Amino acid sequence: MEVKTSLLDNMIGVGDMVLLEPLSEDSFLENLRNRFDHNEIYTYIGSVVISMNPYRSLPIYTPDKVEEYRNRNFYELSPHIYALADEAYRSLRDQDKDQCILITGESGAGKTEASKLVMSYVAAVCGKGQEVNKVKEQLLQSNPVLEAFGNAKTVRNDNSSRFGKYMDIEFDFKGDPLGGVISNYLLEKSRVVKQPRGERNFHVFYQLLSGASDDTLKKLKLNRDLSKYNYLSLDSAAVNGLDDAANFRTVRNAMQIVGFMEDEVQSVLELVAAVLKLGNIEFKPESRCNGTDESRIKDKNDLKEMCELLGIEQSVLERAFSYRTVEAKLEKVSTTLNVAQAYYARDALAKNLYSRLFSWLVTRINESIKAQTKSRHKVMGVLDIYGFEIFEDGDNSFEQFIINYCNEKLQQIFIELTLREEQEEYVREGIEWTNIEYFNNAIICDLIENHQNGILAMLDEECLRPGTVTDETFLDKLNTICAEHQHFESRLSKNSKFLTDHSLPHNCFRIQHYAGKVLYRVEGFVDKNNDLLYRDLSQAMYKATHSLIKQLFPEGNPGKVNLKRPPTAGFQFKASVGTLMRNLQTKNPNYIRCIKPNDKKASHIFTESLVRHQARYLGLMENVRVRRAGYAFRQAYEPCLERYKMLCKRTWPHWRGPAREGVEVLMADLQVPADEFSYGRSKIFIRNPRTLFFLEERRRQCLQDLATLIQKIYRGWKCRSQFLLLKKSQIVVAAWYRRYAQQKKYQKIKSATTVVQSYTRGWQARKLLRELKYQKRCEEAVTTIAAFWHGTQVRREYRKFFRANAGKKIYEFTIQRIMQKYFLGLKSTMPSMSPIEKNWPARPYIFLDGVHTALRRIFHLWRCKKYRSQFTEEKKAVYEEKLEASEIFKDKKALYPSSVSQPFKGDYLEISKNPKYQKLNSAVDEKVLLADVVNKINRANGKGTARIFLLTKKSFVLADQKTGQVKASVPLPDLTSVSVSTQSDGFFALRLKEGSASAIKGDFLLSSEHLIEIITKIHRIGATAADREQLNIDISDEFLVQFKQDKVCVKFIEGAPKNGNSVSCKRKNNRLLEVSVPTSP
Repeated sequence: MEVKTSLLDNMIGVGDMVLLEPLSEDSFLENLRNRFDHNEIYTYIGSVVISMNPYRSLPIYTPDKVEEYRNRNFYELSPHIYALADEAYRSLRDQDKDQCILITGESGAGKTEASKLVMSYVAAVCGKGQEVNKVKEQLLQSNPVLEAFGNAKTVRNDNSSRFGKYMDIEFDFKGDPLGGVISNYLLEKSRVVKQPRGERNFHVFYQLLSGASDDTLKKLKLNRDLSKYNYLSLDSAAVNGLDDAANFRTVRNAMQIVGFMEDEVQSVLELVAAVLKLGNIEFKPESRCNGTDESRIKDKNDLKEMCELLGIEQSVLERAFSYRTVEAKLEKVSTTLNVAQAYYARDALAKNLYSRLFSWLVTRINESIKAQTKSRHKVMGVLDIYGFEIFEDGDNSFEQFIINYCNEKLQQIFIELTLREEQEEYVREGIEWTNIEYFNNAIICDLIENHQNGILAMLDEECLRPGTVTDETFLDKLNTICAEHQHFESRLSKNSKFLTDHSLPHNCFRIQHYAGKVLYRVEGFVDKNNDLLYRDLSQAMYKATHSLIKQLFPEGNPGKVNLKRPPTAGFQFKASVGTLMRNLQTKNPNYIRCIKPNDKKASHIFTESLVRHQARYLGLMENVRVRRAGYAFRQAYEPCLERYKMLCKRTWPHWRGPAREGVEVLMADLQVPADEFSYGRSKIFIRNPRTLFFLEERRRQCLQDLATLIQKIYRGWKCRSQFLLLKKSQIVVAAWYRRYAQQKKYQKIKSATTVVQSYTRGWQARKLLRELKYQKRCEEAVTTIAAFWHGTQVRREYRKFFRANAGKKIYEFTIQRIMQKYFLGLKSTMPSMSPIEKNWPARPYIFLDGVHTALRRIFHLWRCKKYRSQFTEEKKAVYEEKLEASEIFKDKKALYPSSVSQPFKGDYLEISKNPKYQKLNSAVDEKVLLADVVNKINRANGKGTARIFLLTKKSFVLADQKTGQVKASVPLPDLTSVSVSTQSDGFFALRLKEGSASAIKGDFLLSSEHLIEIITKIHRIGATAADREQLNIDISDEFLVQFKQDKVCVKFIEGAPKNGNSVSCKRKNNRLLEVSVPTSP
């Protein structure tokens, strides 16, 4: 059986205030205190979540907690904000119901953190994917941007939201986020120009000055010193735990993620800097000749820098601060502004510039995060808006009046939607509807928003009325129109009930809201509602060249002058609230009521008076009473039967029938009065919490009894198991002991038997040994006698033949032993396998001389064969050429010994690879066997000319070394002989066949360093050709060479040459060339 947890398990205090018994304000607060002291900061009122700000981090928002509350019933686990977020998300995803989450509470109660937790939970449980993750990241990163521009440090909260925010998150049919739309309400723009003591301006000003680089500040014409700016309060500039520089980097990164371009970010920062510069503009009075006062700017440096940032002509803005133009239908009237009016105009421009920039930021973020698809989307709205604001010192002004009006509307829709949800559930379950008595605050909403006699309508009428309009005339009008209203009070009210109430000041009025009475001072109501910006300033802003200013001040366009007064702040907010209410009524609501436990922002402190005050104006007791007016508790039949089935013997431990029948049997067995509960179609409804606590108490007692029974059964089972284990162990021990004893006894018997057997076998063996020894001696005696006898007989016969054959046998045996010893010794002293190895073991005896020589020859031939078998075909050809060179030149040519160690390469010029000889290579059709540079000897002076010598199988070619041009190509059959000297020179003569075409110019006298290789290859080609005669090689120190028609004698002599050690050739006469060869060392 699966064990499920419940809201009622291990409950500290009461997790759901609907179940609180007895219900009173004191018990309500005591329950909150008890849970807060045990770190239980969340409590339910039905489906409403009360959230207490702990002012510290708690380990209840981990990924494990997210998984714990994922896809779980709302009342299945202890109260948590994740339970509400999961219930809303699953209803949206599975039931296709649009949701909204309304988060209310006063400043510092944790509304912003609650909205972040809801969004982070939804982001964690929805789908994954690159595009989905990008959307989630943009939605989450929109918060730091809006917090920087819309939040500020107050005496109640270091990160107080000074605007209302409503975000619609759009999902597809799978529940994956597609985008979102943000709406903002009533930014506290008066904070831009003035802050109460102990509070700061909006965060972005401090973040910019602390976190921006020096280069950025220089471009914005700003200084890091906060004291240089009049709009920034200095007494609370530094906030503990708030790093403005790091937050600035976070905001820049968030703007990049959301989709702001770099130039847009720069434009926004320029407007922020312009607001700071605007606050430093100061005015001085100046009297005119007609006696009127006008204002002039004291120091124009800040004005100049501001105009440079915004791209405005300084003179235009300076005139707008000094004059005001009023336009009628057909005329314009220009009046001067005194110092007070100039300061008002300056502050009005600063407030409008900042508030319009904030609205532009929201619009720009919406463009980035909006859903790209046009199909219908599921929507989850998150409303983070101020709760009731009631200042105890009576310093409640127009802002508090507007905020409290919004909360009256939210309370009205809360009551309506809660009762409607309650009624729908009763109808759905078939329960008879019971009329619920509750306070309907529609009369208060009507007092404020009535189109004719409402306070907002009268305030707008007073602002638009010609003549002198002051806050006092507005209060007089309220006293006249609203005097009879039961929720309106003032000193001049005609309601006699308040005539003696002297605590009410003359310039104030009081409204009895659903959360309590609130005293409002009328000072500033008219000005704040008007929210006027002089048309001259709007037109001056429109003339700016800055990319954003024209978008923010469209009314300044001279071509579209509208003489109508702009809508008042109250009218705009009333319209926004109406739109918001209509939006919320189309969605299924979920409520989070945030409460701060103390004013010190400290943990573990619960100030009862402060919490009582918040509980009253949040209407929490009213919520509980509305929820308890019908049935206090309801639960589906299956979990109800699963939880309480142990209270009845018929349902315990298993109920086989339908769950409803099981619950009916259970309630009948417990004899619960019939008027305390009702059966719905899928749930049981319990009217009074006492009945639920009765069931819980019975369940607790039953669980104790069951625990006792389980303990008894467990202890019995444990004792029996222990006894059986001991018994089994004893049997095993006894068995092992008996086995051991028998083994020891057997070993003793076996040992004794072995000893007896050994003695018996020893005796038998000794007896047999004696018999065998006796038999052996007898056999040995017989054998000895027989041997001696046979020896005598053999010797007697052998004496007859010994002298004739003994010498020959001994000789043959001796020779055989000598040969055996010789071959074994030769085996161990064999020389190496090198063919040039000449060592050979010496012969031991002279008679082995012939065999020794034959074996040496055979071994040498064998190892030469083994050596030759290792050659490749190319290597074999080289050696064959070397062998042929040896046959031709050995002991005949002095140059030959130095050529033996030099390998025959053949192609010394790499003619096929060298691009220099590409043309020459293409002129030769056959494979080139040898390519080298030779010197062609001139008979005229004996000097040589470099030529390229190419040899193929059919011809040899002489070509110019530089150009590669062929000078001569001679077929090899035309070559008759080759003449060389016996000296170490490289001269050789190629003698051609007389009468051939090649012999017209005569023979060739050449010189080469590779003479041996050239002549060997020519001789080898001639030897392998079947159709040619053998090439004759003449080796002589004097030979004739045919040059055209003359024959010249070439004579080689030894001597010291003039040019070092080189060979020199010199012409002696027309018939003699003398070649001087250096003497060999």
